[in-house]
Amino acid sequence: MRFFFLLIFILVPIIEIWLFIQVDSIIGLWPTLASVVLTAVIGTWLLRQQGFAVLMQGRAALEKSQFPLEQVIHGVFLLIAGLLLLTPGFFTDAIGFICLVPPLRLAIAYGIWSKLKDHVHVVHPGMAQDPQGQGHRRPEGGPVIDGEIIEDDPANEPERPPNPNSPWKQ
Repeated sequence: MRFFFLLIFILVPIIEIWLFIQVDSIIGLWPTLASVVLTAVIGTWLLRQQGFAVLMQGRAALEKSQFPLEQVIHGVFLLIAGLLLLTPGFFTDAIGFICLVPPLRLAIAYGIWSKLKDHVHVVHPGMAQDPQGQGHRRPEGGPVIDGEIIEDDPANEPERPPNPNSPWKQ
């Protein structure tokens, strides 16, 4: 996994530099720089629009007492998109714009989940865990334990004589 991140940190700047040189040779320096700034502005505007929409959908799901799983997925991808769109470069902008397409976000997330689900153990709210760490749903009509709370007030307790056999003697 470390090698993967090292490879990304080395390859992405090389790809960005190569793309800058290619685009610059086709349209020139100033249009290239203008396009980088323009994609950042457009991406930020789209990010803001979609972010507010996802936030409202998440709040609506919470008001219905539902866990907003898809909205959380969208939020994570929007965060990634924002970081990529604010990073100057054509390659990162392309990946950032891909993260702004809602059906692609869900497809990518479920694809990642299908790869990871055999290696990750998830216990959902409302699930119990057995000693082996496996989750299972709690029975709906589980046992009810009736109890009473008694608060002890140390001021009302009678004074006890010290125990002569206690190892905690003074």
